[in-house]
Formats: sequence, structure tokens, C-alpha cells
Amino acid sequence: MLVPDLPLRTDRLLLRAFIPDDLAVLRDYRGRPEVTRYLYHEPYDEAAARAAVDRMVRRTALREPGDVLNLAIVLPGTGEFVGDVLLTWTSGEHRQGEIGYVGHPDHTGHGYVTEAAREMLRLGFDGLGLHRIVGRLDARNAASARVLERLGMRREAHLRENEFVKSEWTDEVVYALLDREWRAGTAGD
Repeated sequence: MLVPDLPLRTDRLLLRAFIPDDLAVLRDYRGRPEVTRYLYHEPYDEAAARAAVDRMVRRTALREPGDVLNLAIVLPGTGEFVGDVLLTWTSGEHRQGEIGYVGHPDHTGHGYVTEAAREMLRLGFDGLGLHRIVGRLDARNAASARVLERLGMRREAHLRENEFVKSEWTDEVVYALLDREWRAGTAGD
């Protein structure tokens, strides 16, 4: 079980629980087609953004397998919203997890998503005691692949046309990192 003391601080970021007031910013950046191109959902309208915020505000702890920790990434000095990050506890028996993230396009290119995702790896390995954490993405999403590579994650699989997403067959790429690799310091800095 992991109930982090929120908000979390990294060198440049604050990772905090979502609040209902995040509705407008979530609708804005997740409402953009260029942001959701490689995600499972279409661009958010008002109703989809409201449902997402309602779900995200409750995702503040990992109490049992299947739970998701979903945090807003903000700049501490200004409170400016730069994206969101998540850690899913996928298996208790096998001590597995998965990270995910979505960056606000107005704040890309500064390493914020990588820094926040590194903190989620730390929580998964050091806080929850996971053995293996994966990152899965649409194979066309080169920017997301670069994030996982900067984190020191290894590309393990390229699955051809394994998912039917948004009316097309898509390839999925899987990256992974083991707890011993994390502890040995082989994860990217």
C-alpha cells in the first residue's frame, strides 16, 4: 500500500492531487487533437473533462492492485499546470506497475514530464516495492519514447497492430525497468 504525503516535490516541480478547479486546464490541453492523437480517448469536451477530473481527484493512493495514483504537475512558483502523471499498480502478486503521463503542449521541451515520471518510478520502486514498471505507448509517439529512454527504461517489445484505437490498427511499444536496475542507478538522470 502507498499513500503518499501530497504534494510531492522534485527539483523543479510540485506533484499534487487533482482538484475540481483543474477542470478548465484539463479540458484545454486534453481537448487538443495534437495532445490526444496517441491516447485512447478523443479530445475532451466539457463532459469528458468533467468525468476525468471527477475520476482523477479520487486517485491519490495505491491501496490495492488495480489502483491508480494520478497527479497534476505544476510549477511551484506560479502554480502553472504543465501536465499530469500516473502510476498504476497492475499486479500485487508479480509486483508490477505502469507509468503514464501527458504533457501540456505549452510546456514541452523543458524535461518536466521526464522529471515527474522519474518521481513516479521512485514511488513505485521505493514506496510500493514494485519489481518491474512498464511504460506502454503508440509506436508512432516518438516524444513519449524519448521520455522513457531518458528514464533509463529498456524497449522490450514492439507489438504489431495489436490494438484497434480510434478506428485504426495501431502498433504498441513496451518499455520496462526493473527494481535492481533502478537501485543500481542505471535509470536515466
